[in-house]
Amino acid sequence: MIRFANLPLLAALALFVHAPGSAAEEVDHSAHSMHEMPGMDHSMPMAGLLGGPASREASGTAWQPASAPHEGHHLEAGVWTWMLHGTIQAVYTDQGGPRGDDGTYTPMMFMAMGSRPLGDGRFGLRAMLSPEVVQMGKAGYPLLLQTGETADGVTHLIDRQHPHDLYMELAATYSAPLTDALSGFVYLAPVGEPALGPPVFMHRFSGMEFPAAPISHHWLDSTHITYSVATVGATTAAFKYEASMFRGREPDQQRYDLETGAPDSWSARVTWNPTTEWSFQASVGDIHSPEQLEPAVDVFRTTASAMYGTARFGGHWQTTLAWGRNDLEDSAHDQLLDAWLLESTWRMDGGWTVLGRFEHAHKNELFQDGDPAGDPHDAFHVNSVNFGALRELSAVGEGSLAIGAMLTKSLVPTELEDDYGADPSSVTVFLRLRL
Repeated sequence: MIRFANLPLLAALALFVHAPGSAAEEVDHSAHSMHEMPGMDHSMPMAGLLGGPASREASGTAWQPASAPHEGHHLEAGVWTWMLHGTIQAVYTDQGGPRGDDGTYTPMMFMAMGSRPLGDGRFGLRAMLSPEVVQMGKAGYPLLLQTGETADGVTHLIDRQHPHDLYMELAATYSAPLTDALSGFVYLAPVGEPALGPPVFMHRFSGMEFPAAPISHHWLDSTHITYSVATVGATTAAFKYEASMFRGREPDQQRYDLETGAPDSWSARVTWNPTTEWSFQASVGDIHSPEQLEPAVDVFRTTASAMYGTARFGGHWQTTLAWGRNDLEDSAHDQLLDAWLLESTWRMDGGWTVLGRFEHAHKNELFQDGDPAGDPHDAFHVNSVNFGALRELSAVGEGSLAIGAMLTKSLVPTELEDDYGADPSSVTVFLRLRL
């Protein structure tokens, strides 16, 4: 059911109607100032796939501030321009408290993106792969207070983060000018990201260096791996308006396949980038039967976010403030659950990076069916506070190697202390190789 009461969040941004000569900056990304890392080649930056500069394009069709560094290896082959990028982390975590666990895991992502002129516009191809399930297994890695998806098709994953599917994105795009001030685009993906939420955490600069996913992931950006996605949109110098159709069901535990099915869900998003340093978005999505283990529950998701990034202060700094609401639609267990995220990364000249993330989430699914300690539909207000640092060590071939550590404090209500302990602490150390 369409929730028209939520649409003012989109309309609030749409009120800032673009006009020639507005404060928005149409950036020439070829002259954009970036903080360069060892092994990163920015000599041949790509043209944007959605109309306008590539410097503001992030995951799927999402925007972030155009000031964000765009790292990767660029090359040209005939009429094609290509960008290759990848990261691998080797992580050890010790999650504290009675429900904590320890273990090693290897988040990884490899991406290729190519584009070429076609007619009056530009045709693009995107592919993103993650073979991390080979090392992690279907149960993923320990992460206190994380919920979502399943490893066996029978029980929920609780206090663990699921691995990504091997195929994270396979998409084609086409964009072309419609008028002097307006461009249109189409994004088609058997697996990809609909127009819902901020850029996914591993593609926004404020979140990409963290060694673990946010516990608010399933309120904000969990649809970054979605099947049968079709998005149409229009962009101006400052605004992007877009709508998507997609299959609502989240990926199942078979992490190597491409799932199929007709689109049964929709979303819409408005993004406003008034300057190179700011990006605001508001979005809504009606998601049909996302959970394999609760197929009768639909979710109406509403999100809003503000991102600020700057190349000042002796390096590059980006901060994201995001809110998400999941309205669970089920005749037996209707629930309204909110989550907040405040996340910041400061990459300093000289090789140090400082990370911080605070999250609040109103979470259910913290207990399995039949657990005498609690019901999976019980919801609790929980918090997670993360602080960490990362030190670049050296160039490795054409990549860069860094070492980092993260401290996490999980804050739980008194009703959960018998299960989690009194605000358990966790420690994570990691190596990161950027290719």
